[in-house]
This record gives sequence, structure tokens and C-alpha cells, in this order.
Amino acid sequence: MSRTAYWLAVVGLASLLPAGPAAAQRPPVTLPTPGTTVTTHHHAFDRAAPQSLQLWAPRTVLGFQEVDHGHGRIHVTCTDTPARGRCPRTDSGEGPTGRSPIQLEFHEQRSGQRRDIAVIGWLERVEWERACSNDYWDKSEYPLWTSATRECHIAPAGTAATLEIAARDIALLVAGHWQAELHLDVRSGLAGAMLGRHVFVLAVTVTDPERAAIHFPEHGASVAPMDLQLQMRTRPLPASVGGEGVLDMCLYDGLGSLSSQLVLVARDDGPEAPGRPHGHFSVWHQRGGRAAHDRIDYRLHLLHAGRRIDLAHDVHTVLDGIDSAELRPVLLPGMEQAVHCVPTPLTFLTPPFPAADKRDGRYQGELSLEMRLPTRRP
Repeated sequence: MSRTAYWLAVVGLASLLPAGPAAAQRPPVTLPTPGTTVTTHHHAFDRAAPQSLQLWAPRTVLGFQEVDHGHGRIHVTCTDTPARGRCPRTDSGEGPTGRSPIQLEFHEQRSGQRRDIAVIGWLERVEWERACSNDYWDKSEYPLWTSATRECHIAPAGTAATLEIAARDIALLVAGHWQAELHLDVRSGLAGAMLGRHVFVLAVTVTDPERAAIHFPEHGASVAPMDLQLQMRTRPLPASVGGEGVLDMCLYDGLGSLSSQLVLVARDDGPEAPGRPHGHFSVWHQRGGRAAHDRIDYRLHLLHAGRRIDLAHDVHTVLDGIDSAELRPVLLPGMEQAVHCVPTPLTFLTPPFPAADKRDGRYQGELSLEMRLPTRRP
């Protein structure tokens, strides 16, 4: 080994040495916090890469003092409703069965959607002297709501807690602004007297731009067949053909429908169409041909917030007020729970034309719709 490598190895080893004694240190004397402690957590993440949320960091000491103060039996209770966190309301007395969930209801501000999420927590007991451990800490994990301790000739002197929402659980929230409020009562092991209350106010912003979609609910996808609903009218003469068809469409921005605006661009896949009215779209005779009698032109418009908005070919159309429009729950492909999108039914309008001006037969084409999200996220 070279001298340089040798010194690097030694320095690296030396930097690890303090970790041993630190783990064996007992916590400082800590009195339970009286009254109500309110803690606000703001948490934001992309649903493609969820991040856990810690409410109490590992081994947060709730109380630690001489044994006769009873802090070695501190436990935590909840309410009986997920709206404030649901778990046992009294001491369960159960042993070290490990980590346990509190069911907490989250509420999405925009859609009103509600979802229960598991908040995982556990207790650890701490000794005043190392009577039954080599580092003051009982290695067992207890449910939050028990005053139980392990068998030892000297009772523990303190209790620490850990409380968190795992990434896999918080990822159950779809895009939007979510709120929740967790109420926990810290209780003494002496008759279960309440020592203090902890209130966690949670504000969680979830984005999911990878799931943004132009969705057609009747077809459960972003691809749909459409019939122009052409009808022949023989009166008055000459006979004419025209029609109107509506395609159910809903726009999901992947941001909880909180965008101030979205941009739509519509294009068809046909060839150049000389003489076609500005902004129109076309379908073409299935046997080919590029003349005017081989083409049927149609217009597009959608309904948004009670307003008719025309879509012109290859023109950027801005839809304002997405964050205040009415919402509709839909289940997107590959998702297990509903999201809320903005309904924008799309109308295909074919103005009447003389039937004799077009070839008989089937006409077909493809229309593509592109949705552009704002660069600034809510």
C-alpha cells in the first residue's frame, strides 16, 4: 500500500471511532413538555420519488429523569377518529410487539378527496444506569400506547419515541395540496395522567407531472375512436351532409388541477389541404386522393367553465381558470385510485356541404391533441 493510501485509510478509520461511545451515551435529563405543543410540517415531493416524513426523529426523548418520576412508563394515546389520528385512547399494557400504525385522515383542499394514511410510531425505554443493558437503551420496540416495560430489577427511567410516515405510505396521496392534523396525548405510567399534548399540523404538496393526461373517460384511455355523426338531409334540395359529435374529454395536469392555465394544441395528420377554411381539420377518403372532393372538413370546440372555446389547427389555445374549474373523478390507466380532472367535452362540428361535392365512401383521419403544462408549479 502506498503512503498516501495508507494515511487515507487511517484517517478514514479514525473518523469512525467516535460513533461507538456516542451510541452508549444516555440522554440528558428531560422533563415532559407540558401544555400543548404545536408543530407544523410542510412537505413537498414528486409522486415518482416519494420522501418519508419524520414527525418525531428517532429516539426523541419524551421524558428522562430518576426512576421514581415514572418516565420509564410514558406512553402516547390518540383519538378514536382518523380525522385527528386513530389509535387506542388508553394504556393497552401490551408488550414489545414492535412498530404500530396510527390511521390519519388527509384531506385534499381542491377536490375534497380524503385518504387515510398510516403514521408509524414506536417507543423505546431508557435506563438511568446500565442495569440491564450495555448502552442504557432497551433494544425492544413498544407500541406508542403501552406503559409496559421489560423484566429488569430496576425500572427504566425514561422513554423515547419515533414517529414517521414512510415513503411508500405517503405515496398513496395523489397530486394536490393535502392537509392533516394529528393529536397525541403523552401520558404518565402513573395512573395514565396526561403530561402534555402534541399537535402535528401537516401540509403536504404532491405533484405527479408524469401522470398528466388528456383523458377520455368513456374509453378509459388517452386514445379514442370518434365518429363525426354525419347525416344526409334530402330537404331542401340539393341534398346536403353535415353533423355534430361530442367526445367526453377531461384534462389532468398532474398537479391536482391546481394549474392556473393549460395550453392545448390540436393538429390533424392529413396532407396539405389547399382551400380548406382557416383553422379547420380534415378527414380523407380511405381510397386516397388529394382533391377537394376527397376531403371533408370539420371544426373543433370545447366547453370549459361554461364557455365555448374554438380550437384552430396548430394554434396554441390557452385555457384559464383550471384551478377554479369544476372537477370530475376519473381512474387513469395504471392507477389504483381516482384523480380529479377538469371536464372539457370536445365537439366535432361538420358544417353542411352539398352531398354531390364529395365522393361516396368512408373517410378517415387522425387528430392529435397536445397539452402543455405551466413551467411554474403551484
